[in-house]
Amino acid sequence: QVQLVESGGGLVQAGGSLRLSCAASGRTFSRFAMGWFRQAPGKEREFVAASSWGGVGTYYADSVKGRFTISRDNAKNTVYLQMNSLKPEDTGVYYCAAGQCSSGHACYQPASYDYWGQGTQVTVSS
Repeated sequence: QVQLVESGGGLVQAGGSLRLSCAASGRTFSRFAMGWFRQAPGKEREFVAASSWGGVGTYYADSVKGRFTISRDNAKNTVYLQMNSLKPEDTGVYYCAAGQCSSGHACYQPASYDYWGQGTQVTVSS
């Protein structure tokens, strides 16, 4: 089983930056695709970014391209989401997830992920 522990959320002003971290248990971390999703109040959970097995491929939602960067350190069993130039519409609960996806399209889907973190609140004020 995989357990995910997130950190780094908080309150930030528009234009600021945050880095989210997600530490995973288990020695098979590198075998998982890792993704970040977010959910705003009253909205469905949406894809933010993903890193495929081994970090070969990275994928981003159009809304965050050029501002967010996903990275992973397999030796530390940790995935990161660097968020720059934050906007109020980035506000939401952010979740990291571990799963399997064989293509970029599959990595966009929550159903491709078997394990989820507890979620961490990110609030961007104007």
